[in-house]
Amino acid sequence: MSGTDVGEELGARAAQARALALLRIRSRALAVAILPAAVAVVLFAADAQGHLAGPAWDAVRWTVLGVAVVVLLVTVLVAVSVARARPAMSPTVPVPEEGAPDLYRLVRELADRLDVPAPSAVALTPDCDSWLEDRTHRALRKSPGAALRKGPGASPRKGPEASVEAADTAPVLVIGSPFLWWMRVAELRAVLAPVVAGTGPSAHPDIAAARRFVRGLDAAIADAAAPGRGLVRGAPLAFAGRVSRLLLRACRSHAAEMERCVAAAASMRAQTVDYGLRIAAQEQVGLAYAGWDRLLTRVALPAWRMGRWPSRLDAGVVSALTELSRRDRLADGFALRLGERPACDLLEEPGVADEAASLLAARLFHGGPAESGPGWAPVDWQQYPDEVVDRKWRSEAARLHRVLGTLGVPRASAADPAVPTLARVMEHLSGPGGPGGPGEALAAGIGAAVAREEVEAPVPGGPEQGGPAYGGAADDPLDLWGPGPLPLFPLQPPRTGTELLADHVAAMVCCAAVDTAGAAPGLDWLDGPALLVGGERRADLAAPVLSLVEDGDPDPLLNWLAEVGVRSDKPVRLV
Repeated sequence: MSGTDVGEELGARAAQARALALLRIRSRALAVAILPAAVAVVLFAADAQGHLAGPAWDAVRWTVLGVAVVVLLVTVLVAVSVARARPAMSPTVPVPEEGAPDLYRLVRELADRLDVPAPSAVALTPDCDSWLEDRTHRALRKSPGAALRKGPGASPRKGPEASVEAADTAPVLVIGSPFLWWMRVAELRAVLAPVVAGTGPSAHPDIAAARRFVRGLDAAIADAAAPGRGLVRGAPLAFAGRVSRLLLRACRSHAAEMERCVAAAASMRAQTVDYGLRIAAQEQVGLAYAGWDRLLTRVALPAWRMGRWPSRLDAGVVSALTELSRRDRLADGFALRLGERPACDLLEEPGVADEAASLLAARLFHGGPAESGPGWAPVDWQQYPDEVVDRKWRSEAARLHRVLGTLGVPRASAADPAVPTLARVMEHLSGPGGPGGPGEALAAGIGAAVAREEVEAPVPGGPEQGGPAYGGAADDPLDLWGPGPLPLFPLQPPRTGTELLADHVAAMVCCAAVDTAGAAPGLDWLDGPALLVGGERRADLAAPVLSLVEDGDPDPLLNWLAEVGVRSDKPVRLV
C-alpha cells in the first residue's frame, strides 16, 4: 500500500470515528429521554411482583410515570421539530443533465477514475468555489417510499431501482460558474477531482447519518429563530430550538473534525488524478477569484444600484481576466490558454446558464426579485456604456446640483441661470479647504441625499415578467428570505462624504467632457465606468478631482480640462 493510500485510509478512519462520536451524542440524548420511562417500567413491574409496596412507593411510581410522560412528550416535540425543519440549501442554478450531457459525462468519468459514487446532480453557484452539498432531505420528502426502503433492515436492491436510490442519496456537485467560463476542460477536471472524491466518505452510512443529525439540529435552530410565529406555535419551537442548540454545541468540535478528516481523505485520493495539472489549475483559481471580485464590485455593482443587472457576468469575467493577464506580467501566458476548449462548452446553452447565474449573483450580492420587471431589467455589455455609465454620471451630476441649490449656491451662467455648468461646481469648491470649508458642507449634503434616496427607493422589480428559467425556479432556496431585497453579502463598505463628493464631481466632469469635448462613456473590465477620449481611456481624472475636493485647488483640474478640450462654462445635460 502506497503512502497516499495509507494517508487516505487514516483520514477515512478518523472521519468515521468522529461520526460515531456524533452518533453517540444522539444516542445518549435519546437514552436520557427514555430513562424516566425505563424507571417507571421497573417500578410498576416490581409492584406487580409484590415488591416495593406501600403508599409511599405508589406515590413514587405515579410521580415517575408523570415525569416519564412529560419527558417523552418533550422528546417527541424536539424530534418532530428536527425532522420537519428545512435544512439550509445553498442558492444555486440547477443544471439538468439534458442541458449539459458532456459535463455530466466528465463528472461521471472522474468519479469512475477515483472509484467513488458519482454526484446525483450538478448545479452552478455565482462564486469562485466548488463543493458537494447533501440534499437528501428533499429527496426523502418527495419520495416517502425511498425513506422506507432505506430504513433499518432493508434488503439491498439491484437493478434500476438501486440506481435511483443511489442517485437520491448522492450529494449534488456545486461548481463555481466563473470556473466554467475561464478554465479549460482539463483544468476544470483537475480542480473538481478533490471535490468529487468527497462522495466516497459521503456514502459511508455513519458519516451520512452524522451529517443528517447535525443538519437537522441546525435547521431546527433556524426554524425556531424565524420571525412571525404566534405564541402557540412559537413557544414549543423556541424550546425545541434551545434543546437543539445544546446538542449542537456538544457536537460542534466533532463535526468540524469529521469534515476536516473527510476533506483530507478526499484530497489524498484525488492526488492520483492530474496532479501536475492541478497545481497549474490552482493558479487559475486565484486569478479567477481576483477577476470575479473586480467585475462584481466595479462593473456589476453600479448597474445593480440603478436597477439593471448585467446578464452575462461569466462571459464578462473572461474579458476581465484577459485584461488582467495583459496588464499583469505575472500572468503572462495565461491568455494563451484561450485557444483551448473552454469548460463552458460542456453546456448545451451557455448563454442561458450565464443569464441565470448572473441574476442569482445580483440577488445574492445586492438584492432584488427573481424575475425581470419594472426597475429591474437585464443589460447587455454592448448597452452598458450608454444605459449604465452615462446614466450613472448624469444622475450623480443632477444630485450634485440639487444639493448646491439647497446650499444657496447661485448658478454660474449669467445668460441662463437655470442651466447647470461645471464652472458652478468648481467656483464653489475653489478656495481654502479643510474643516468647515465649502467642500465639507457639500459632502455632508450629498451624503445625506444619498442616504435619503436609498431609504426611499422602492424595491426593484414588480410583477413577474418572464425572466430566465434555466433549470426552473419552483424550489427557490431564496424564498426563505421572502420577496424583498437580499443584501446577504455587501460588496463595498459605506462610502464617506468626501468619497461621495469626489465621485459626484468626477461624474460632472465626465458629463461635461461628453457634452462639450466629444468624449464618450466606456467600460473598463477591471475598473468599471470609464471616460473615453479619442477612443482611449483617460484614467488620470481622480488626482485633479481630489485636489479640488480636498484642498480647494482647481489648477490641476483646469489643466486637465484644457488638455481634453472641455468647456466648463457650457451647459451640461442632466437626467
